[in-house]
Amino acid sequence: MSELSNSLQKLLSPVQLNGITLKNRIIKAATFESMLDDNNNITDKCIDFHESFAAGGVGMTTLAYCAPEPDGRMIDSYMYIREEIKPQLQKLAERVHKHGCMLSGQIAHCGAFSRNKKLQRKRPVAPSTQFNSVGMLYGLFFTQEMDRQLMDEVANSYGNTAKIMKESGFDAVELHFGHGYLLSQFISPITNKRKDNYGGCIENRMRYPLEVLANVRKQVGDDFPILAKITMYDDMKGGISLADGIESAKLLDKAGIDGIILSAGTSSQNPMLLFHGDSILPGLLEYEKNPVMRFGMKLVAKTMFRNYPYRELYLLEAAKKIKAETSCHIIYIGGANEVESLEKVMDLGFDFVQSGRPLLRDPEMIHHLQKLGKNYVNGCDHCNKCAPLMNDPDGIRCVLPKWSEQ
Repeated sequence: MSELSNSLQKLLSPVQLNGITLKNRIIKAATFESMLDDNNNITDKCIDFHESFAAGGVGMTTLAYCAPEPDGRMIDSYMYIREEIKPQLQKLAERVHKHGCMLSGQIAHCGAFSRNKKLQRKRPVAPSTQFNSVGMLYGLFFTQEMDRQLMDEVANSYGNTAKIMKESGFDAVELHFGHGYLLSQFISPITNKRKDNYGGCIENRMRYPLEVLANVRKQVGDDFPILAKITMYDDMKGGISLADGIESAKLLDKAGIDGIILSAGTSSQNPMLLFHGDSILPGLLEYEKNPVMRFGMKLVAKTMFRNYPYRELYLLEAAKKIKAETSCHIIYIGGANEVESLEKVMDLGFDFVQSGRPLLRDPEMIHHLQKLGKNYVNGCDHCNKCAPLMNDPDGIRCVLPKWSEQ
């Protein structure tokens, strides 16, 4: 057993998050599982997947992309939360809790970013009526601008989903305000062209996302943790700027969010900013069955799948600026792979680290950190071959040989 630095001791020590206590400061990030049955419900394989991280010692694990209504699914085979699937959600919570681990559910609505052929509405909902390049091959040529009734319907679906999760034994929820999903579409000037008080300045563009937060808070109560994942910036002309990211974080903080996860980029237009490292395009092409879609992806490859070489802590500078402007818990994500990086994040005063690829590489990372300390080597090579496996029947996983002590 190696002696742990003060920074690692902090990372691996218990911490309060609103009404719950996590046994350490490492949160398993939402990494789309793709482990569902024919009834759009999580399978035992998905439960086993999350239990592996719980058994490996993480403080909290996150069930990914829980759509709050059927039309919130990008593809009709994805999951949406409803009373009917409570037994499996409860089973997941029980299995995770058995290891002293907390459970969060990520609530995300695709909005305009839809290829769902089984929409209940005529068109995908969005802040503004726009051409839907993602869904055009599926007959979804345009989005539907959300009026007051639709905005209330969707906000209520977020609140109801959070309520079901809490009743199923979840310990927290993560609202997805980033990566090009619906709430991010309101925040981004590229997708929000509204002329009313929900468009224009950042305060107006944040108005509906904050209404959704208020609806969720009303349903779960004051002591239930609500996290927000945001896009700090999306590195696109006319899109979300870092100034927007700072202001949106400040508004969420003022509205009573318990913690903010500081990500970047947008899945539908600039996904490599999220990942850094090798391109995910080859893997996505392997799983894309539509030849026209494959051709289109190749056509936009240079603009959509940009080259962002991997480097440690690649989102740190932007994250530090937001941390300086907020008082809620701040959760770092983005290239915290090496021990030195984890220590630096703790030394800079971040409250948590959310980890995706490193934990896929080594689900027992926490136990190995406790054992090896500074000598721990994760071994993720940032090939990003794990990400396209969200479309694989066997689900997302690391393609490298099983982790072993170096």
